[in-house]
Amino acid sequence: MRRLKLSFLGLMILTLAVNAQDKTAVKYANTITPDDMRSKLTILASDDFGGRETGTEGQKKASRFLEEFYQKLGLQGPVDGTYRQKFNMYQSDWSEVYIKVKGKKLMNGEDFIFFGQANMDKEMKLSTVFVGNGDNIDGMDLNGKGVITTASSRDNLQKLTQSGAKAVFIASADDEQFKQTLPRQARRAMMGRLRFDKELTGDESIVFYVTKADAAKMLNSTPDKLDAAASDPSSIKARNVGVMVKEKLNTIETENMLAFLEGTDLKDEILVISSHYDHIGQNEDGSVINNGADDDGSGTTGVMEIAEAFAQAAKEGNRPRRSILFLNVTGEEKGLKGSEYYGDHPIFPLDKTVNNLNIDMIGRVDPEHEESGNRNYVYAIGSEKLSSHLKIISEYANITYTGLDLDYRYDDPNDRNRFYYRSDHYNFAKHGIPIIFYFNGTHADYHRPTDTVDKIEFDVMAKRAQLVFYTAWILANRDDRTPVDRQDDMDYGSRD
Repeated sequence: MRRLKLSFLGLMILTLAVNAQDKTAVKYANTITPDDMRSKLTILASDDFGGRETGTEGQKKASRFLEEFYQKLGLQGPVDGTYRQKFNMYQSDWSEVYIKVKGKKLMNGEDFIFFGQANMDKEMKLSTVFVGNGDNIDGMDLNGKGVITTASSRDNLQKLTQSGAKAVFIASADDEQFKQTLPRQARRAMMGRLRFDKELTGDESIVFYVTKADAAKMLNSTPDKLDAAASDPSSIKARNVGVMVKEKLNTIETENMLAFLEGTDLKDEILVISSHYDHIGQNEDGSVINNGADDDGSGTTGVMEIAEAFAQAAKEGNRPRRSILFLNVTGEEKGLKGSEYYGDHPIFPLDKTVNNLNIDMIGRVDPEHEESGNRNYVYAIGSEKLSSHLKIISEYANITYTGLDLDYRYDDPNDRNRFYYRSDHYNFAKHGIPIIFYFNGTHADYHRPTDTVDKIEFDVMAKRAQLVFYTAWILANRDDRTPVDRQDDMDYGSRD
């Protein structure tokens, strides 16, 4: 475990935590129970919600479930009196993409995989050129050609496109393996990533991943001849093929869900407690549903329980000083789209948003902690990236109330998992808002149909949610907002 190295002042603060429990905070934190979490998550992660994929009826059902819950709590709908921040996204449908060889059409998702973007009005004729592994292209005329290669590295593709290639065809190293994996890759090949702009932006890119057998047909050759010509690709003669890349556009209607609790004397300052309520949905015929109990049914249930605790406190005369926005975003599984949209179209000013506490997967124990027998932990990510105070407040809340082991290993800038980039806190942090991301780590059921409610460890989940509540209670009621006194050294240019 990487533990916090505190300043002398920080150590004094934590020492004062002994016997300093706020009995009012404890009263409301104790309303967050394993049984209550089970009852909510059993609904949210049921087959009735169909895996909650963005834009689907299952996601809409989940949004209605949240809406009804927040209405019963009496929380405000801050979006023109509603709980819904509606927006549209757009997705390319690449079902009209083909390669024509000798009059026969090879179809995207059935015979090959298409990567890239373009939008042709009519079929394009290309002269194909074989370049082997692409190491010896000096002096070759590739301008406007369809280039067939056996290498698939990013550097190789960049080299070929910079040499003027109109399209690149990557020949598989193992055709049998390619055919076996094609059904699993087909949906990704057919449907582009969700985007906010209706029109395609960026440079045209036409890349096909094909079998070596089809690559050979495109050159009027054979796979064995392609292998033999690896060192002398010029021995393979060019041939014309037809290519069609036609974009059809799907409009995806979706919404973030927002519930608001107004504060008292510091009500203009906003604390955001967030989760994503979408997941990855189901297969095409609906026979396999990815219910996403942990990802992120657990975090969404946590936000609901915390909202319930604060709502009860407010009704009993213990309203927080700062306002709290309970934010359940959509489109996280599509590239953090819902939180990105909120960050670009905030309902409350970002300069008045003091912190984001983001909960994404808090219902399980990862393999490392299972092996060690330590269930009493949570990964706390990003708590000192922007503010030297926030991590101390988090530690204070934990030592005073919950006694979890806070694991900071994923704050390492060299962490290959790059979890700091991979959930919705990212779209607050990039606007300079101090965040904490609560996470239990990945496990064998991550993004699989086996991420189900029966695998959730509700006692651990409730304790983690209580930590978020206590931290929020302190942040919402202290005199000063946490200062932004550190420069985040993370690279916000890429999540890949």
